[in-house]
Amino acid sequence: MLESGQMANPTTRSIAEMGWSVLMRNDPGLGALLDAEARYQTTSLSMVASASVAPPSVLCANGTVMSNVTAEGYPGARYHPGAVHFDGIERLAVERAKSVFGARYANVQPHSCSSANLAVMAALLPRGGKILALDLDSGGHLTHGASASVSGKYYEVARYDVEPDGSLDYDKVLGRALDQRPDVIIAGASAFPRWLDFARFRAIADRVGAYLLADISHIAGLVAAGLHPSPIDYAHITTTSTYKQLAGPRGGLILLGKDYRRSAPDGRTELWKLMQSAVFPGFQGTPDPSSIAAKARALAVASSDGFQSTMKRVVDGAKALSDELVTLGYDVLAGGTDTHMVLVDVRASGLTGVVAERALEECGILVNRNKIPGDSLPPTLGGGLRFGTNIIAQRGMGPFEVRECAGLVHEVLSGVKVLDSTHYELEGTLRESVRDRVSILCARFPFRFEDE
Repeated sequence: MLESGQMANPTTRSIAEMGWSVLMRNDPGLGALLDAEARYQTTSLSMVASASVAPPSVLCANGTVMSNVTAEGYPGARYHPGAVHFDGIERLAVERAKSVFGARYANVQPHSCSSANLAVMAALLPRGGKILALDLDSGGHLTHGASASVSGKYYEVARYDVEPDGSLDYDKVLGRALDQRPDVIIAGASAFPRWLDFARFRAIADRVGAYLLADISHIAGLVAAGLHPSPIDYAHITTTSTYKQLAGPRGGLILLGKDYRRSAPDGRTELWKLMQSAVFPGFQGTPDPSSIAAKARALAVASSDGFQSTMKRVVDGAKALSDELVTLGYDVLAGGTDTHMVLVDVRASGLTGVVAERALEECGILVNRNKIPGDSLPPTLGGGLRFGTNIIAQRGMGPFEVRECAGLVHEVLSGVKVLDSTHYELEGTLRESVRDRVSILCARFPFRFEDE
């Protein structure tokens, strides 16, 4: 680990400093790429809905000597020696996750929310069991039974959809559940901007005798801050990622509320014990100790007053963005937003999502293309754009600056000359003008982290 005995009494800081020095000396090409990415993130106006920026303390915790620890199992019951400090870190992460979300049980080992979802399904469903979930074209997620995912290959999948205006009709969801009789109902989405009524989902699940899985990856920060209804005591099981809105590392969580001691499908095992074995040894092997350390740090930040203030800016910014885009003539789906997310149909402007995405990226603005309800275009093209306000809120931008961002987006999209579904032209003077103003805006609002 150490070179030539340089540090007889190493610390996390000294190892990090030495590591960077060695990297820049022995692998300057890689070091230059890492530095370039840091500058790119600083100078780009990112409105990607599925992302947030991890504070330096979280990045530090994620790059420590904990990566050298191999310890399958759980604290106090490892299958390897040398886990005494890892045990302490994992216990800390678990307690913080329970505290932040008001949960009775937390598993911090999933490598992602995708792996958490698959572990939960494998535990609750026999092969060929039935899932009821939001259709991918209506804003669902790949792991909720999409045909391209293993979840869509191993399980029978029934779908519910959003309405043409992007809203969700819970009576129709109930009708689908009564007709299909699923084993598991999934409440969650990757492109749905309104509140999810978890109480109604639970009533539907109880009506048909199904388990309710709530995937809150996109809204976990809002749930933690009390700005979106929590599913913890409505869903049998809740899953989330830790990087989309919690400003943590790549990873996932499994959370249980008042049903944590409910019987699992076998009628004997309690749900929390089933989740333990579902993750290890059922679906994963060795956990990632550094990621779990970073989760512990991110969850501490998520319990702070500063984090709540940031989440309030997220919601206020999204409403301002939605309103301004409507004023500028865009078709904002679902009539607006309750969360961090704004969905826009760009087809009326003669654009595809991919053309709009690439033109904006040329100008330093990051937004991702997305399929929208009634969209006949494939996912590679998409008829819409998905905006998010997580990262601009972390910069400290409020509604006034968000409207400025919307104006920059409109300026670019209005200046695109479409050639076909994937090709376009953009005047160089427009590109450089917007780039310059993006750089100035980003310099005015550098990242502000709650733990500074």
